[in-house]
Amino acid sequence: MNIQTSQSAAETLPGRLWIGGAWCDGRGGDDIEVIDPSTETVIASVANASVADGIAAVDAAAAAAAGWAATAPRVRGEILRRAYEIMTARAESVAALISRENGKALADARGEVAYAAEFFRWYAEEAMRLAGELGPAPSGAYNIMVRHEPIGIALLVTPWNFPAAMATRKIGPALAAGCTCILKPATETPLTALVLAEILAEAGVPPGVVNVVTTRSAGKLTSAILRDPRVRKLSFTGSTEVGRILLREAAEQVVSCSMELGGNAPFIVFEDADLNAALDGAMVAKMRNGGEACTAANRFYVHETLYERFVDGLAARMGALRVDDGGLAATQCGPLINRAAVANTERLVRDAVAVGATVLTGGKALDRPGYFYAPTVLANVPAHARVMREEIFAPVAPIASFTTEDEAIERANDTEYGLISYLYTGDLARGLRVSARLQTGMVGLNRGVVSDPAAPFGGMKASGLGREGGHHGILEYIEPKYTAVTW
Repeated sequence: MNIQTSQSAAETLPGRLWIGGAWCDGRGGDDIEVIDPSTETVIASVANASVADGIAAVDAAAAAAAGWAATAPRVRGEILRRAYEIMTARAESVAALISRENGKALADARGEVAYAAEFFRWYAEEAMRLAGELGPAPSGAYNIMVRHEPIGIALLVTPWNFPAAMATRKIGPALAAGCTCILKPATETPLTALVLAEILAEAGVPPGVVNVVTTRSAGKLTSAILRDPRVRKLSFTGSTEVGRILLREAAEQVVSCSMELGGNAPFIVFEDADLNAALDGAMVAKMRNGGEACTAANRFYVHETLYERFVDGLAARMGALRVDDGGLAATQCGPLINRAAVANTERLVRDAVAVGATVLTGGKALDRPGYFYAPTVLANVPAHARVMREEIFAPVAPIASFTTEDEAIERANDTEYGLISYLYTGDLARGLRVSARLQTGMVGLNRGVVSDPAAPFGGMKASGLGREGGHHGILEYIEPKYTAVTW
């Protein structure tokens, strides 16, 4: 691995596949180049796994499965706890690596590392809480005994926007439940996954329990792994379009699926909201990771009596953000992930303006090296504008006004997605009433961020299946086995 920066944990990584507790060469051809989105320079290269490499990872996971499933929950928990401690100790170098390969602002990267490590700590504790059930059948003729068993080998497919947290949110519960796994990270951000492999090995995870394969041929590799009858779980975070493809492929082997897919989050501000609090929340909900988050506020609906003040306030805040290299401490908004992301953002903004929206700040890519797009606020955006219908994944905030509560709810629910909603109001009764009517798996009530390792993360409708985090997350990796017992 050729690293052109000394500010990351990647300096000691061999850039190969991690299979069966050892670094292995990939057989898929030319290595994958990792690009720094802030500079457009190649910072590293990693192995390109072939289908044969993917099956080798399944072989390794299968060889380790029985031993790991039989490992005492306390031992599994202690290993995860050590992984938390190691990751926390290395937080600064891991954050620098994330900023370099992902482009996100260093402050955001530090926040991600702390969040990611917490999944190891949370599931270290959950490993001991998978209690079974025992009780008499209603007839009294026998007893009902339920045990929780590991579901089996899990394929974990993660995106580029949170390369550490999306991996630990899957690895933590899988290991706590007694499953072995294969992690397939995004080609844009493979380095963080390799660092996690090192951390887990140092923490004491046995060979074959966690395997990492990086590949340019994601479709072929995942298809081959899913066709292997030994693989019983798929956990995927990514776009709804790819999720639909994977669900069809998983159906062939009837593989259990957890899918965290796209979002189109509404952010509603009622007339009785605290304006400054709503603006604070909007900046967090919109600009976390520069807008490249499935939980990012995608559409803003503001009551007509607060509309002008909110629009002006958000434009002032967005326009004042420092846009720069993600690795710099003073940066508040880093680049987008690649050139295609910039082009897509330009397409959405052009369409919005063409149908009547007004650009209050930003509205253009920056003329400099790197994939930078200026933080943008669009006012008076029509409901049919693409920016209101599609997931943006960029620092662009489209805003429209509303008059009644029912109107706001109807417009918020008018999407195939249902991941998260945000609302601000000074009336708790209204807040709870509206929360109940919003068709999303999560709601931020007077809060601009909801993610927490102790809470169930997931959506409704086309935003996914299942939950990650909390006690619910570990249940995705277990099979309840019922035994009818007479004694």
